[in-house]
Amino acid sequence: MKIIGLTGNSGSGKSTISNIFAQNGGYIIDADKIAHDNIKSGNPAYNEIKDSFGSIILSEDKEIDRKKLGKIVFSDNEKLSLLNEISLKYILKKISDKVDTISRKSKNYDFIVIDAPLLIETGLNQITHEVWVVFADYETKLKRIIKRDNITEEYAKKRLEKQTPQNELIAQGDIIIENNGISFEELTKEVLSKLTLQI
Repeated sequence: MKIIGLTGNSGSGKSTISNIFAQNGGYIIDADKIAHDNIKSGNPAYNEIKDSFGSIILSEDKEIDRKKLGKIVFSDNEKLSLLNEISLKYILKKISDKVDTISRKSKNYDFIVIDAPLLIETGLNQITHEVWVVFADYETKLKRIIKRDNITEEYAKKRLEKQTPQNELIAQGDIIIENNGISFEELTKEVLSKLTLQI
C-alpha cells in the first residue's frame, strides 16, 4: 500500500488536503491529533510533560492546557526542544504501529497518508513513498492560524517563527501544492491530478 507523507507550515492548509485524500480512498494518520490525545490525563506523555513543566500548565480539571503550554515553549527554544523530546517518542511509535496495522490488515483503503507538521524533521518521511508539501503565503497562514486557534497575531507569529522555513520543506517535497485560497473544488482537482497510487 502506498504511503504518502503530507507536511507544511501551520496554516498552510494540510487539513483541507487531508480531507480530499480521505474522500478519495486514503486512510489519514493525523500526527497532531495523536499528539493532542497523548497529553491527556492517563495517556503516555501526560506525566512526563506535567513533571517537566509544572502545574502552571494545567487547567482547572487538571488536564494540560495546550495554550498555556504553547506560550511557554514558543517563547523558549530549550523548552520547545524538551517538549518535542518527550512527545515525539510516543507519537512516532503510534504512527508506526498504525501504518503497520493498516498496511497489513485493511482492505478498505487505497493508500495511507501521514499528516505531520514535523514529517521531515522527525524522519517520518523515510517510511513514505513520496512527500507532499502544502504551502501558502505568510499573511494567509497567519490569518488562518489566528482564526482557527483563536490566538493573538503576536502568538501566531511566534509559532510560525519556530517552524522550519517553508522553502526548506518545499525543497524536500516530491509533490508541491499551493493553497492560497483557491476553491475546494479547484484544490481537489489539482490534488487528484497529482495522485498516483502505483508504487
